[in-house]
Amino acid sequence: EVQLQASGGGLVQAGGSLRLSCAASGFTFDDYAIGWFRQAPGKEREGISCISSSVNSSYYTDSVKGRFTISSDSAKNTVYLQMNRLKPEDTAVYYCAADWGVGTRTTWDYRGMDYWGKGTQVTVSS
Repeated sequence: EVQLQASGGGLVQAGGSLRLSCAASGFTFDDYAIGWFRQAPGKEREGISCISSSVNSSYYTDSVKGRFTISSDSAKNTVYLQMNRLKPEDTAVYYCAADWGVGTRTTWDYRGMDYWGKGTQVTVSS
């Protein structure tokens, strides 16, 4: 059974940090790019970052560059998203997802993901 288990969300003040984890099981971890989307109320789901562990390549959307860092641990089949200098506009439900195929990603679009995890809420207070 394929599972993507996201955790680590919570409530934090602006300027603070959180680390999200996405534990994957049921598929070959290194055959996929795995990453994060977020969705705020009334807004479209936004791809923010992904990592292709097999080629050590990562992608970030502009709004999180320099603040968020994605990493992976293939031994644990887990992807992490370290989120620093959080802003109120980062408030959203964060989802992890997996897209089959190795190689660099230049975009991270919610359409066409193979697997999704349940979301974890991140709330940043001002």
